[in-house]
Amino acid sequence: MRHLLLLLLTAAACAPAISASEEASTSVKPNHSTYGTDANLAASAPDAVLRYAHHPRGFAELRLPQGEGPFPLAVIYHGGCWKTGIASQAYMAPLATRWQQEGIATLNVDYREVGDGGGWPGSFVDWAASTRLIDEVAAKHPIDRARVTLVGHSAGGLPAVWLARASGETGPTGKREALKARAAIVLDGPGDVGAEQPAFDALCQFSAVEPFMGAAPAANPSRYGAISPAAHAPQLAQILFVQARLPAPSAATLSALGAGGAKVTVRENIGQSHFAIITPGNPIHDANEPAMLAVLKGR
Repeated sequence: MRHLLLLLLTAAACAPAISASEEASTSVKPNHSTYGTDANLAASAPDAVLRYAHHPRGFAELRLPQGEGPFPLAVIYHGGCWKTGIASQAYMAPLATRWQQEGIATLNVDYREVGDGGGWPGSFVDWAASTRLIDEVAAKHPIDRARVTLVGHSAGGLPAVWLARASGETGPTGKREALKARAAIVLDGPGDVGAEQPAFDALCQFSAVEPFMGAAPAANPSRYGAISPAAHAPQLAQILFVQARLPAPSAATLSALGAGGAKVTVRENIGQSHFAIITPGNPIHDANEPAMLAVLKGR
C-alpha cells in the first residue's frame, strides 16, 4: 500500500476520441486526490464551473479575486502522466486559491487522458477547446486579456507551451494558430516530450509518453516533431520553468523555446518534491512564489 501511494504521488506529474457511451462505460475514473497540496490552504469554492466540451471532463473552474480588476488570468493544466485515474484538476485548486488571494483570476482545467478518450489527439483537442473559455471569461469579467499566463504542472507542462505555438497539418488537431497569451509557467514539467521521454517516464515510474503519443519516437518521429518546440516556437514574452524532480530542459530545447522571442528562465530545485513546489505554505513553494507571481502579474 505504501508503495502504491508513493507511485501515485510521484506520478502526478494515441488513442482517438471516444464516444459519450464509451466514456460512460469506462471503469477508470479521474482521481480527485489533492496529494497534500491543501496541507496549509483549503481550496476556495469556484465562482463558476464552465464547460468547454460535452464529455464529463470538459470543464474548468473559474476563481475570481476580490476587487474591481482588471485581473491577470492564469489558465492551469494539471498533471497525472496523461493517464486516467492518477489525477484531476482537484489537486491544483489550492494553488489556484492562493493566486486568487494574490489578485489573479484562474481557470483550472480538467481534460481527458489515456483511458477515457485522451492521448493523441483527444487531450490536444480538449486543450485547444478549453482556450475558448478565455475570451468568454474576459467578456463577462474584469480580466486583463493582455496578461494571460498558461500554467502546467508535470504532464500539464505540455499544453502550457503547446497552446502558444502554431501547428501545421500534421499536428494533433490539424492546422491551428498560436493562442494569444503573454507567458507560460511550467512546474516540474517537460520542455520537449520526445527529447525528455526517459526522464518523464522515470518520474511517472511507468511508460507514460508512448501510450499518450500512440507510438515510440522512433516509430512515429513526425508525430513527436509536430509538438516539438523545434518545429514551432511558442509566441510568448516569458517562459518560466520551476523544476524539482525533472531536470532542466536541454540547452537546445531552451533555445527552441526562446526562438519566438520569449525570455526563458529556469529555477531548479534539485531533489525537492514534485508537489512541494505547488503547495502554498511549503517552504519550497514559498521560495519560488515571487518569481511565479512576477510572471503572472506581467512584471
